Amino acid sequence: MPTLSFKPKKITNKITAHLAERAADVIMSRFGLMADGERKTLEEIGKKYGITRERVRQIEDAAINLIKKSAAYKAEQATFEELKQLMYKLGSIVAEHELLPHISKDKSTQNHIHFFLVLSDIFKKHHEDEHFHTRYSMDDVMADKVHDALRKLYTTLKDEDLIPETEMIKKFFDQLKDVSEKYRDDEMAKRWLSMSKSVAKNGLGEWGKATSPNIRTRGVKDYAFLVMRRHGSPMHFKEVADAITKTFSKKTHYATCHNELIKDSRFVLVGRGMYALAEWGYKTGIAREVIEDILKKEGELSKDEIVKKVMKERYFKKNTILVNLANSKYFKKNAKGLYALA
Repeated sequence: MPTLSFKPKKITNKITAHLAERAADVIMSRFGLMADGERKTLEEIGKKYGITRERVRQIEDAAINLIKKSAAYKAEQATFEELKQLMYKLGSIVAEHELLPHISKDKSTQNHIHFFLVLSDIFKKHHEDEHFHTRYSMDDVMADKVHDALRKLYTTLKDEDLIPETEMIKKFFDQLKDVSEKYRDDEMAKRWLSMSKSVAKNGLGEWGKATSPNIRTRGVKDYAFLVMRRHGSPMHFKEVADAITKTFSKKTHYATCHNELIKDSRFVLVGRGMYALAEWGYKTGIAREVIEDILKKEGELSKDEIVKKVMKERYFKKNTILVNLANSKYFKKNAKGLYALA
């Protein structure tokens, strides 16, 4: 966290000292510059003074213009230059939710910095839209490149994608063309990625489309998918519940977990209480049905080949497979020791 050479509250007091009482109160209230740090709405301030929201907005705009023209403001340009250099180090374009906490953890101090960003013509505020969070920039060319790279990155993603952070950063830089090497920094890339409302990361640090249930987890079944995917092999529903509790600090009851897994097509029951992900190729059905399906597709197979192929599709014990295979009503063994459908 950077150490500022100036005291934000002291600077605010200096550059607003010449304002009339009501104008100063509007500025302090709108930007949360009072002791309580609470930002007031136009409507709240209007009620206080018995004036319309639009009149409050006019007073705010007029007060900002007066500050910009004042000798006190011009005397404090070193403050804005320091913020400018800090912004350059962070990548020239930074989301508000990244920039303010980076400068200070104190909410009141953040409000004063926000006030300075709005006040100075050095910084351009980009309001939140359907693609991006609120952000500030100082270089239109750089801002356009970052915006364009984030939009193109989104088009490369599939709905089900879950991408490790290092790979996501590489994919982003593949889209970011013609920028200086000093900007090809992982921390900078993560800040830029956080500006997007279209891409996001989940609690395990994996990236994908923000609308994906793998990213915006909405309950036990989504958490279950993530912990099972990370585990990489079938799990008992009690193991899944325990893993959710441990990984995400979400207390999960066994019965709840079991019920969610049964209802969701992403999961397949592959044994007694054992679940796998459907994307792993596991199928439903009892052992005999799985063996029948394999022999229909493959033709005659040895005992070991059948066991191996069944285990790829279901989580059975080897003995369960062999007991079913010995049922002469459904399966027959030829002179070469190969099994076929009876």
